[in-house]
Amino acid sequence: MANVSFTLSAPDLSDSAFAARFHDVADVAAHTDGYRPFNEQAMLDVRSGRRAPQLLIEGEDAVGAAILGGGEIDLVVHPRYRGRGHAGNALRRLFAAEGGMSAELTAWAHGDHPAARALALRFGFSATRTLLQLERPLGDADATATPVLAAGVEISSFADADGPEWVRLNALIFQAHPEQGALTEADLADRQAEPWFDAGDLLLARDTTGRIVGYNWLKVEPGLHTGEIYVLGVHPDSAGAGLGRALMLAGLARLRERGCDSVELYVEGESTGPVQLYRSLGFTDRTADVQYHRGPR
Repeated sequence: MANVSFTLSAPDLSDSAFAARFHDVADVAAHTDGYRPFNEQAMLDVRSGRRAPQLLIEGEDAVGAAILGGGEIDLVVHPRYRGRGHAGNALRRLFAAEGGMSAELTAWAHGDHPAARALALRFGFSATRTLLQLERPLGDADATATPVLAAGVEISSFADADGPEWVRLNALIFQAHPEQGALTEADLADRQAEPWFDAGDLLLARDTTGRIVGYNWLKVEPGLHTGEIYVLGVHPDSAGAGLGRALMLAGLARLRERGCDSVELYVEGESTGPVQLYRSLGFTDRTADVQYHRGPR
């Protein structure tokens, strides 16, 4: 069985040589698998110093990459070096770094890769969440779709002054969601600093009092023609009145106007209402991410 001789870690990606090797592993894996091995939250955690990037080294070669910290492990093996036992050996070393085999850990298997599923079961992880990635094409009809809004409700763009109210509403809507509901004003600021952020892509629905009752946050990476429904939320008091559909139509129109020819989104597989809404708007399955959990032993 192959043996990873050591892991090379760094507090962040400010070391250009380390970052280049780390991104090379991730980029090759993404090209081979069709999806990114590390999600946005993991990369934001690395850039903020909350979690640490790792390279898995055998001899002179970077055979894999990982992100570690906070009881979470994200791991990918370079496609050229798969099937040689690197993932299992790396997990044992990463377990040790996170408190030993008795530690409580979570890990994502992006794309629900069969090898990742087998590895998770082998090490005693159980699947706890499924995140669906849905997609659909965008056409000229999307640019002219007219959202139907309740009387007095209007959709406008985000302004900096809306930040605190948006964070409170987001926490209320996603109070049961382990990541989205925990977003703080600092987390919002981190995302505003990203190259893709555009205040015009954060659509806010306001009632007659000016209160934010829903939002559709869009994401368009520079140079890409695929947009993303980054997060959609509706105040519980306004649920069931068609506001989510109206915000979706407004978002699709905005993405089409920005030159996107397709759109994608992520949604919890267990969220029946949102999944039904997206499917009714023509979204179909692309792939699924599975989160695994391993309790203390």
